[in-house]
Amino acid sequence: MTTLTSSFPFLLYSKQPPWLICSPPQSSPITTFNNGIKRTRPFSLFSPLSSSRWWSKETVAIVTGANKGIGFSLVKRLADSGLTVILTARDVERGYKAIEQLRNEHGDGDDLHLYFYRLDVSDPASIKAFVSQFEKDFGVLDILVNNAAVSFNEIHENSVEHAEIVIKTNFYGPKLLIEALLPMSRQSTSACSRILNITSRLGSINKMRNPKMKEMLLSENLSEEQIEGIVNLFIENVKKGTWKSQGWPEIWTDYAVSKLALNAYSRVLATRYKDCGLRVNCFCPGFTQTSMTRGKGTHTAADAAEVGARLALLPPHQLPTGKFYIGFSPGIVSKL
Repeated sequence: MTTLTSSFPFLLYSKQPPWLICSPPQSSPITTFNNGIKRTRPFSLFSPLSSSRWWSKETVAIVTGANKGIGFSLVKRLADSGLTVILTARDVERGYKAIEQLRNEHGDGDDLHLYFYRLDVSDPASIKAFVSQFEKDFGVLDILVNNAAVSFNEIHENSVEHAEIVIKTNFYGPKLLIEALLPMSRQSTSACSRILNITSRLGSINKMRNPKMKEMLLSENLSEEQIEGIVNLFIENVKKGTWKSQGWPEIWTDYAVSKLALNAYSRVLATRYKDCGLRVNCFCPGFTQTSMTRGKGTHTAADAAEVGARLALLPPHQLPTGKFYIGFSPGIVSKL
């Protein structure tokens, strides 16, 4: 029987750099979105980026799904800040048009360290080709923003017709990309590599109505295998037509499950590499005006990207790991 995991041979890309091999730290108590949320001051999040600048043009960032929307605006913000930024997109023509637009908007495009690479995160072969070319061209990575995602539902719809491609794109794709790029994470005494996964509060654990799966997700010993097991069970339920009665999230179910899995995987990574120079966090931009929301929302993609960029560029001494930031003004922070 062919499963989603058999289409994503992670073991081919599982080699880790020596500096990332360490004993997992002790797990801390888990706090969910509806249990133990704390309001925090946004520290330097909204202070001028230049006041705590730790990066340079040698700092390399990758943003996936970046030919439009939040991804495009994130690339613009990071490139304008002086980083070397890799814009990725599935469509080559749209990717190059995005690069051209960014250079034109910047005025002096020669000052931008901006590159386009084709990448379809739903396709393992595309990920492998991208990582191979990136390694040849750059060899090191400081920031990865997993923004690429899909949903085929209208705002008030809840079809699971395309559940498999949603799961492949929104969960397995970022997971494979992260594991393939880990060996290139830069080792530095003055900074730390960072992963920011653009996710959703729809993927909060409290959206899961199945008590056994919720208990598993809340466990301090949650594993990647358990997360993949939950995702594969969802796909099986969809194929059997039983998904409505199995306690899955009720709103945008396939999208919610994909983001729930990505949130959970982010927590596993954050715990594993907490003391090894890698920071992993998630950011829910809220109801943003993008193609996924059919242009509806409370704020623009540029607004969301401004917050996302500041999160991605937090000074090393202020950068946490295993956190879930919510909204345009992320005063709400919880543990994943």
